[in-house]
Order: sequence, then structure tokens, then C-alpha cells
Amino acid sequence: MDTAPSTRETLPAPLPPTLQAAQAKSAGRRQRRADETRLRLFRAALQLFAARGFNNVTVGEITEAADLGKGTFFNYFETKDHVLGVMAEIQMGVIRDSAPAFAEAKKSVHSLLHRLALRLAEEPGRSPELARAVISSFLASPVVRGLVEAQLVEGRRLIAAYMEQGQQRSEIDPALTKELLAMQFQQAMMGTILLWSLESRPTLAERIEESFQHFWRAVALPVREQKK
Repeated sequence: MDTAPSTRETLPAPLPPTLQAAQAKSAGRRQRRADETRLRLFRAALQLFAARGFNNVTVGEITEAADLGKGTFFNYFETKDHVLGVMAEIQMGVIRDSAPAFAEAKKSVHSLLHRLALRLAEEPGRSPELARAVISSFLASPVVRGLVEAQLVEGRRLIAAYMEQGQQRSEIDPALTKELLAMQFQQAMMGTILLWSLESRPTLAERIEESFQHFWRAVALPVREQKK
């Protein structure tokens, strides 16, 4: 008697744990290399934009400065404008990476926000010329503005959560709106970077330090009202 062929799909056997680990490691290595190449293109482009202006730099010149093939550029960016979105991604990564420290509650919210502010100054603080290149492209390019705006909205959401933790821990005035606090924090950081890019002195880290301390004095719950 003939047996009808089975219509059940045969699933592939699972990979051994050692092979799964090797594949995951390989994928992680590839992603790190891709991230490094993307950052390399971004920094090469920024140097050229700062020296010659955004409109006077070609994709070929960017890849040449990064010592990469011209076709490589389009593996990572849709257009030249999209390169400058990397700055917003870097800043967003800094904000996102701060989340575990806030969740652990081992340090004061003041110290964590202070560290966050200083870390946000690291990439744009490489030079005033580079900061100006990013700011000018942000103002001139709708594409860059769209990329930056999306990152700002997401960053504001996370910062608002950090501010709420400060209120819950009786460090930040609970009468203040967390979303407004997040907006004011971003304004303090971005305004400081803008002014520093024009004046160049002192260092951006010093400027950010001053701005953060002013910000904190405005939002901190008075010591007499803080929980003991």
C-alpha cells in the first residue's frame, strides 16, 4: 500500500551551541567593523566640511580622505547629507547608554546627569570647526534636520525619564514638568555647543560644566526639602 507523501515541513536541526556562539561572535565582529567604517567616513567628511564647506565636498573626496573605495560610501549612507546624521546618532547613543546607571540608583541623579552632560560634549568638542560644520548643515539641509529631529525627540523621552527619577529621589523639584525639564536640558547643551563653536574658548567641557551647574541650580529641590 502506497503511503501519501508527508506535507509537514521538515525544520532544520538546531545548530550546536558552540556553532551558534561562533556565528554570533562573527556577526558581532562584522557589525563592529561596519560601525567603525561608518564612523571613519563621518569623521573624514566632517574634517572636509569644516575646511571647505559642505557644498564644496564630493562623496569621492570623502572616501579618499577616509582611504576607502568610493562605492563603500553608499553601503552606509544614502546621500552626502545623511553623513551628518551620525552626530545625532552618537549623541543619542550616549543618552541611551546612560539608562542602566540611572536604573541602578547607586549614584545620585545629579552626578549621573552631570556625567551625561560632559559626555555629550565629547564628540562636538573635538574642534569648534567641526561643531560649526554640523550646525551649519543642520540649518541648511532638510534631510539633516529630519534626522536630527527624530533623535532629539527620542533623546528627550529618555531624559524626561531620568528627570522623573530625580523627582522620585527628591533631588529635582517635583512641581516641574519632566518633559519641560528634558527640553531645557537639551536647550542648555545645544545652546552651549553653538556659542562655543563661535567663540572657541575655553574648552567645550568647561562651557558645559558652567551650563550644567546653572541648570541644576534652577531645577534642584532645596536641600531643606530633600529626604534625609
